[in-house]
Amino acid sequence: MSAEITKTGEALPALDFGHAWEYAPSPEATDHVRIAPRHELFVGGAWRQPHSSRYFDTISPSTEQKLAEVAEADERDVDDAVQAARRAYDRYWSRMPGRERAKFIFRIARAIQEKARELAIVETMDGGKPIKESRDVDLPLAAAHFFYHAGWADKLDYAFQGRAWRPLGVAGQIIPWNFPLLMAAWKVAPALACGNTVVLKPAETTPLTALLLARIVEEAELPPGVVNVVTGAGATGAALAAHPGVDKVAFTGSTDVGKKIQRAVAGTKKKLTLELGGKAANIVFADAPIDQAIEGIVGGIYFNQGHVCCAGSRLLVEESVHDLVVRKLRDRMATLRLGDPLDKNTDVGAINSGAQLARIRELVAAGEEDGAERYSAPCALPGKGFWFAPTFFTGVAQSSRIAREEIFGPVLSILTFRTPEEALEKANNTMYGLSAGIWSDKGAKIFWMAQRLKAGVVWGNTYNKFDPSSPFGGYKESGFGREGGRQGLLAYTEVGQ
Repeated sequence: MSAEITKTGEALPALDFGHAWEYAPSPEATDHVRIAPRHELFVGGAWRQPHSSRYFDTISPSTEQKLAEVAEADERDVDDAVQAARRAYDRYWSRMPGRERAKFIFRIARAIQEKARELAIVETMDGGKPIKESRDVDLPLAAAHFFYHAGWADKLDYAFQGRAWRPLGVAGQIIPWNFPLLMAAWKVAPALACGNTVVLKPAETTPLTALLLARIVEEAELPPGVVNVVTGAGATGAALAAHPGVDKVAFTGSTDVGKKIQRAVAGTKKKLTLELGGKAANIVFADAPIDQAIEGIVGGIYFNQGHVCCAGSRLLVEESVHDLVVRKLRDRMATLRLGDPLDKNTDVGAINSGAQLARIRELVAAGEEDGAERYSAPCALPGKGFWFAPTFFTGVAQSSRIAREEIFGPVLSILTFRTPEEALEKANNTMYGLSAGIWSDKGAKIFWMAQRLKAGVVWGNTYNKFDPSSPFGGYKESGFGREGGRQGLLAYTEVGQ
């Protein structure tokens, strides 16, 4: 890094961030966590083998070591789970008073809190994200969603402006690999609060915490069949979405798969919510609190390896502060620690899978071919596992693939603008519309932009902040429907006029 020149013309020595920020290893202890070598399906309140007797391996992306064998559910297993959920709905759950349902949901929330350390460790081992993200973000939010919806269970008569409501029935829920337990909480908690029963299908690369959630459901003594967990790959999810006994499908994942599910349920009476891809714009104006914005940028794209659909992967910077923002961002990236996700000092963990790493490399190569200038943080990558150094591109054209396609990795595209109108046009020039961020010290400017951005969630002078009382969802090809808040209850109820 070159030295800075002060207003007096004197040169300040360059900071050696690499040495200033070296910490001693601080790995999270794992000796108290026991991952069973084989996991079965949770159907009708019992653990059972798949009809096919087939199992697949789930591995740790940071070490490529096998963690466990997991049952692969076929159509017969999915049918059994849906039938179990239907029996539970008809016999118990839909007839149970809301105050009684609330007690069960509250038990789940408390159990998540009590088992938070174990759940965070397993989440990190199976998914590759840093332990401090799992521990400090995912687990508290997962518990909060169950607590929040437990509070709604006996108040639904007041949720819809006095209109009559009823539960839908059986909800088929398919969740992604980036937030396995949190996405399960986003879907399971409101479904149960509204009187529905659930068949949950976690991602095949990160099934372990969903199966631990099934253990919690079992320990909470929910009636058999209220929550069922079937594991498998795409065929399992397709069988669940297409099953005629499912009344509601909730899916979070890629836009391409979401379109397939939408076609599968077309012409049926199933309700559908989709939370799909994103290419979020993080907009930094010249009057922004720059240092605060840098932390928001880094937190929005690097701390989570870019593994969030709302990651701020497009940075729009007002032209007059472009060089300053790039320099500060480069300096901040030099302090990031990449490595063992179980180390409490790690900022950047592993990429979820080899396939995802190949996708990231493909798009980064395309960015270089398009003429954008690449910068990757100087860090040594471990020899085992799936890793990619935090990276950003400058000189990015709007037409470049890295500015248009979802990368789902720690890669940032930086573009410039001169006026708010230009920033707005560039931010909205995408097929996605999930989220956006605005950085400015002018509240009026933030509100003006927020009203015109085509995004389901807009953050002002912060990024990637979530609360169970606040609805989340997208526009355009980022999907439809909302999760969280009172609006999220609509996805699991039939409300009268």
